Amino acid sequence: MIVVATADFELYHEVVTELRDRGVAFTTVEPGDPLPDGTDVVVVAEDEEVDVAADEDDQPAPSVHVVHGSPDAPRRAVDAALAYLRGGDGRTVVGVDPGRDPGVAVLTGDTVVAAFQVPRDDAAAVVEAEVADAADPVVRVGDGARLDGAAIVNELEDVRVELVDETGTTPYLGTGARGMGDVLAAVNIARLEGEVVEQREVEPTAGELQVIKDRSREQSAENRAIDEVLARRVAAGELSIEEALERHGESNEE
Repeated sequence: MIVVATADFELYHEVVTELRDRGVAFTTVEPGDPLPDGTDVVVVAEDEEVDVAADEDDQPAPSVHVVHGSPDAPRRAVDAALAYLRGGDGRTVVGVDPGRDPGVAVLTGDTVVAAFQVPRDDAAAVVEAEVADAADPVVRVGDGARLDGAAIVNELEDVRVELVDETGTTPYLGTGARGMGDVLAAVNIARLEGEVVEQREVEPTAGELQVIKDRSREQSAENRAIDEVLARRVAAGELSIEEALERHGESNEE
């Protein structure tokens, strides 16, 4: 059972709301009061301590785990509490299935605690927000969609990144599951160990450059494609397609 025992009203409100939204059973006690029988996890503020030496019957309670939470990140506290209850190691692992709109899955232990599908240019920022302040996080990026994956890897800083063989990670999608493939693949990628990388250099093929040009034409209000020089800079992660279109327009005006 999860117990919330904090004098921090904001943290109390945010954690209780998060637990209720997830349908998790919990109870609350005043700070300093004896812990209820069956307490497994206690959530308190970062500057608070709790005596877990005994329960309300003054019996030893050595298995009680303390989670220190912040009102700015209540989900992280709840994730840590649930990971402990479910027997995970509590490590934050983020899986990324790269592509035009990458799937991103966040796991705490073996539990999926968050999932996203975002434009490629937003993926690194989403990942960095999810691993911020996490203890020893790891980001696992699939090795498919080489250019998109390389751009994400190269944008990530101060976090362990592993490149994962994503063969077979995209599941069969039955009726009603359309659109979920990238996110489910990201979950599978998160559960596979890969090779640690700091940067990924990829020489784009002619076909990959053509895909970038086609994307630029789709995004252009004037139905124009960028040239190969700009396409290579997009492939290298130096420019977004939007920035390349701006430069292409400026060069045409000269």
